[in-house]
Amino acid sequence: MNRRQFLGAAASLGVGAAMNPYVSRASGLKVGANDKIHVGLIGANGMGFSDLSAFLNNPEVECTAICDVDQNVLARRAAETEKIQGRKVANLYADWRHLIDNKNVDVVIVGTPDHWHCLQEVAACQAGKDVYCEKPLGHSIEECNVMVRAAQKYNRVVQVGQWQRSDPHWQDAVDFVRSGKLGKIRTVRVFSYQGWCPSIPVQPDCAAPEGVDYDMWLGPAAKRPFNPNRFHFTFRWFWDYAGGLMTDWGVHLLDYALYGMDVTTPKSIMATGGKYGYPDDACETPDLLQTIYDFGDFTVLWDHAIGINDGAYGRTHGVAFVGENGTLVVDRGGWEVIPENVNGKQRMEAVPLHEAYGGGGLNLHVKNHLDCIKRRDRNCNASIEIGSHICKFSELGNIAYKTGKRLSWDGTSFHDAEADAYLCAPYRAPWELPKI
Repeated sequence: MNRRQFLGAAASLGVGAAMNPYVSRASGLKVGANDKIHVGLIGANGMGFSDLSAFLNNPEVECTAICDVDQNVLARRAAETEKIQGRKVANLYADWRHLIDNKNVDVVIVGTPDHWHCLQEVAACQAGKDVYCEKPLGHSIEECNVMVRAAQKYNRVVQVGQWQRSDPHWQDAVDFVRSGKLGKIRTVRVFSYQGWCPSIPVQPDCAAPEGVDYDMWLGPAAKRPFNPNRFHFTFRWFWDYAGGLMTDWGVHLLDYALYGMDVTTPKSIMATGGKYGYPDDACETPDLLQTIYDFGDFTVLWDHAIGINDGAYGRTHGVAFVGENGTLVVDRGGWEVIPENVNGKQRMEAVPLHEAYGGGGLNLHVKNHLDCIKRRDRNCNASIEIGSHICKFSELGNIAYKTGKRLSWDGTSFHDAEADAYLCAPYRAPWELPKI
C-alpha cells in the first residue's frame, strides 16, 4: 500500500474490532466483537515475548497461557504479562503440548528456536489454532513444505514474523523500484553487518541450569551435553538449531529483494565465506558470507558480517536496487535514491531520505494478523506461503556454502546428492517430521 492507503487502513484497524464478529477457532461459534481473542505463547525469552507484548497492545487480546522450558523465564514473563494485561496468566506450562491442547487458546505464538517451529506450528494447526510463527519459518526446506501444507489443510490463518512486510515505507520503496525510474537493474545488494553481535568465547560443557528442561529444549535436535553458548539467544549460531545470519536476517532483507524484483527461483546459487573474523570462537555458522543468486539478467548478492557495522551506503543493513540511472537503498530507517553520475552527467534526480513512518512494523504486523483472523483471511501480509518461500531461499545460500558448489535449483531438488541431503534436517527420536 502507498502512504495514503496505509493511513486509511490504519484508521480502519482502530474500529475494525468494534464492527466485525469473528469465528472462534476452538468452538466454531460466532462470537461478538467485544469478546476476547485468547493467545498462548510458546517460547517466552526473546522475540516470543516481544510478539506477545505487541498482541497485548490490542484490547481484544488476552494471554491465557505461556510455556517455556526454563522455569525462571516462565515465572518472569508471567509476572510481566500480568502487569501488562492486569490479570494473571491462567495456565503456565513446561511442555508445549499442554498449551496446544488447551481449548481456551485461539492463537498460538511460536517464539521458540528455529528447530522447533515445524512441530509446534503443525500441532497448533491440527488443533484448530491460528498461528503467529517467528521467522525463519522452518529449519529446512522440507519443514517449510510441511508447514505450508498443514496451514492449508486445516485452513489456519498463519502470520510469519517478517514484520517488515507491514512496515509501510518498505512498500513505498518497492513502488518506486517498480516505477522503472531506476532504469535497468543489474544487481540487488542485500547486506547485514552486525557490529553489536560479538564473538562468543568457547565455554566448557556443564550441567543445565536449575529449572531448565534441557531435553525438551533440544527436542528433535541432536543429543548433546548442555553448553551455555548453545542456549537462549546464541542458539542461532549453531547448525543444529538455526542457520546463522543467512537465515536470521536473510528472511527479512532478501524477502524485499525478491519482492521488489518480482522473481522467485534463481538459475543458480553459489556462496563463499567462513569464520574469518573469529576463527577460534564457539560459533559454527560463518561470521562472514557472500552468496550470489543468478537470475539470468541480474543478480542478488547477500553479504553479511558479524562484529562489523560498516556494511554499505553508511548503513549496517539494507537492500540496494542498483539501476543504470540510480540506486535505491532501503533499511529499517527509511529509503532514498542515489543518482548515477557518469562523465559528469547525473542520470536522474536524487530522492532524499523518506523516513520510516507508521508507528512500528511489529505492532502493525500483529494488527494485520488479528484483522485477518477476524475475517478468516489467510492472506496475511507475511502469510505462511511468503514466509516459506523466503526461508527456503535463504536455506539455498547456506546449502551452497556447505557444499562449496555452484548449485542449480528447480524448486524441489538440486539434482546433486550432496546438496539434496540438506533438504531435510534430521530428527532425534522419538520426534518425527510431521506427515501432512
